[in-house]
Amino acid sequence: MSEKILIIDDDLDTLRLVGLMLQRQGYQISASTNGQQGLEKAFEEDPDLILLDIMMPDMDGYEVARRLRQNPATAETPILMFTAKTQLDDKVIGFEVGANDYLTKPTHPSELQARIKTLLARVNEKKAIADLDKDENRGYVVGVLGARGGLGTTTVAVNLGAGLRSRTKAEVIVAEMLPGQGSLAMDVGVTSFNGLVDLLSINKLSETTRERVRETLVQHKSGLKFLLASDRPRDMQLINQIANYEVIVRRLSALARFLVLDLGVGIQPFAEKILPFCNEVLVVVEGVPNTILHARALIDDIAAFGMGRKNIKVILNNRIRSDTQLPSSQVQAKLEHEILSTLTPAPEVFAQASSVQTPAILCQPESLTARQITKVVEHVTEQEALPR
Repeated sequence: MSEKILIIDDDLDTLRLVGLMLQRQGYQISASTNGQQGLEKAFEEDPDLILLDIMMPDMDGYEVARRLRQNPATAETPILMFTAKTQLDDKVIGFEVGANDYLTKPTHPSELQARIKTLLARVNEKKAIADLDKDENRGYVVGVLGARGGLGTTTVAVNLGAGLRSRTKAEVIVAEMLPGQGSLAMDVGVTSFNGLVDLLSINKLSETTRERVRETLVQHKSGLKFLLASDRPRDMQLINQIANYEVIVRRLSALARFLVLDLGVGIQPFAEKILPFCNEVLVVVEGVPNTILHARALIDDIAAFGMGRKNIKVILNNRIRSDTQLPSSQVQAKLEHEILSTLTPAPEVFAQASSVQTPAILCQPESLTARQITKVVEHVTEQEALPR
C-alpha cells in the first residue's frame, strides 16, 4: 500500500498543484484547507506524513503541530512544514513545536519530493524496528566473545551450537558477527559466506524481513544453520551499521530456539544494541595474567550495558599445554567471577574435527573435550528452561 500524505494549507493552488504532483509519485493524498479540519483528518486517517502550512486564518501551523504532538496517535507522525515564512526565527519555532523538517515556498518539486522521501524512509525504518517487538517465539540468545584475539571464541561458539542441536534436536543458529573476519566457513566446509555482509549492506531496514534473513542462512550437515561473515578485510567497514545489527539479531532470534552469536573480541561498535538482547554472555579467557586483566575489564564493560553479572559466564580455554598458564582456581580468584567450564588442551581432537569439517563435540563425542563443552550445553539448556 502506498503512503498517505495529508496536506494542510489554506492556499487552494498549493493543495491542487502539490497534491497532483505527489499523486503522480504514487502517494495517496488527503487535503484540508484549515487547521481544525486538518487535525480532525490527522486523527481519523492516520497519515504517514503531514505537509503543513504555517499561515492559516483560524489556527496557524505552529498550533496545529503542537496539538499533533500532544496526541499519542500523531505524536510520531513526521511533519514537514511547507511555508512562505523564511526567517530563521520562524524555522526555530517550527522545530520547537515538533516539525521534523522545514521547507520554504517556492521550492523546486524535486526538492520537496526528496524531503518527503527522506522523512518517510526514516519513519519506515522506525516501524520496521517496532514491528520486530511483535515477533513471537523468540529463541534463547547466547553471546560468545573473547577477552582478546586467538582464544578460540569461534570454536567455543560453534561447538556450543552443535551441542545444543545434538541435545535438544531443536533449530540452532550460529552467527558470526564480524564482517571481514569470518573464519567459520572454511572450518565447516562451506563456500557461501556473504550472508552477514549482504544483510549489513541493506539500506532500508524494512527490507530486512524474516524471510530474507532466513535465505542467507547456510545449512550444515551437523544440523546447524550458519550466518557467515566474509573474510575480506574491506568488509570490516560495515561494522558500524548498528541499526542493521539490531534488526538482524532480532530476526535471527525468531528463527531458532537457540541463537549463538560469535561476537569476536572485546566491545565492538554494535555491543550497545546486541549485548542487552542476549540472555547470557560467555566470555572466553585463558590462564595468563594479562588476559585475566582484560577479562575483568571486559566483564565490567558488559555489565555496564545492562547485562546482569549472573548472566555473564566465563569459559577458561587453555589451548596449549604450558606451565605458564594458571590453574582454574587461581584464574577464578583473580577474575572474582565464577568459571563455568574449563577446556583443557586437545590439539589432536580439534585437528581431526577440522579435517572432517565437523565440530569437535560431534567428531569425538566421548572425548574429554566433548564432556567439557557438554557442561556448557547443559547450563544453557537449564537456563533456557527457566521462566523469562
